[in-house]
Amino acid sequence: VQLQASGGGLVQAGGSLRLSCAASGIILSASIMSWYRQAPGKQRELVAFISTSGSTNYADSVRGRFTISRDNAKNTVSLQMNSLRPEDTAVYYCRAQQRREYWGQGTQVTVSS
Repeated sequence: VQLQASGGGLVQAGGSLRLSCAASGIILSASIMSWYRQAPGKQRELVAFISTSGSTNYADSVRGRFTISRDNAKNTVSLQMNSLRPEDTAVYYCRAQQRREYWGQGTQVTVSS
């Protein structure tokens, strides 16, 4: 199983980025998919998840700005991030959960003020 996260980069505050998580060896529609992030010196935190039924939930800090979605045909999960803030700067990881969990390698998001 491999999860490949991409789409990170450097953006100014107020800008947008779209992260993608592409999977091989696992069917994402049969997984609970999550995005986590970890800022320097901080613990990894849950940003958003989407269940196998398509229900979603978000951390309070990103609700209304971020949207998680899944493309079953492409076997990918995305995180659309709008109105980015400097405090969103972190390494973002995707996670797939079935009987066990799988993690992507992380993609850096840097938001400048």
